[in-house]
Amino acid sequence: MSSAKIAVVTGASSGIGAATVHALSKAGFRVIAGARRLETLEEVTRAAGASAIPLDVRDQESVDNFAAATPEVHLLVNNAGLALGLDPIGTAKEQDWLTMYETNVLGAMRVTRAFLPALEASGDGQIINVGSTAGFEVYPGGGGYTASKHGMKALTRTLRLELLGKPIRVTEIAPGMAETEFSLVRFGGDSHRAASVYQGLKPLTAEDIAECIAWTANRPAHVNIDEMVIRPLFQATSTQVHRAEKD
Repeated sequence: MSSAKIAVVTGASSGIGAATVHALSKAGFRVIAGARRLETLEEVTRAAGASAIPLDVRDQESVDNFAAATPEVHLLVNNAGLALGLDPIGTAKEQDWLTMYETNVLGAMRVTRAFLPALEASGDGQIINVGSTAGFEVYPGGGGYTASKHGMKALTRTLRLELLGKPIRVTEIAPGMAETEFSLVRFGGDSHRAASVYQGLKPLTAEDIAECIAWTANRPAHVNIDEMVIRPLFQATSTQVHRAEKD
């Protein structure tokens, strides 16, 4: 039987989640990946030597089935999340807000709750929540997304207090502008609008964030990285970005 630690990654079919599956596998973890798009997820896990299990973090039954199939775990990476639209609050779409909160906050709560007993039983458990700089900043049009990511930060910091004295480390990784499917999803598949977000600067990649997650996961058991904020060089805040002028 393998002695490798077992890592669970949610939202693992693309972007930061998929890159994290590869990074943790390379770092020696046995990785179990979950996502709604099973066919895409299986492509990721085949390439990484990981295992794929369908998971919708918005569905309690799906979370229960996923946890039942993974009775042993040392590391949980709550990565599943999304942003929808840039509508100001005055014209906000309630369903978009509900979907973001269900995924970004309640989804992380459901999965964390399901795995806490196994994480504690491992004797060296760890939870890494993938948040965002939107968890401590706000910007026009971002009310729904920033509210959900502020919720993720509150969840993470509360866990750190509630698990004090137990063998479970708790970390939030907070990326800034990272070029993944994030903006494509936010803008309903509008690739031109999504690409414009990163125009004139070199954004972070999914692999940049995955490397930070893998590094955090491999710290000694007595070392807790409470929070890590990662931005591209030319981004200072959500709204203060230096962009190269077009030739």
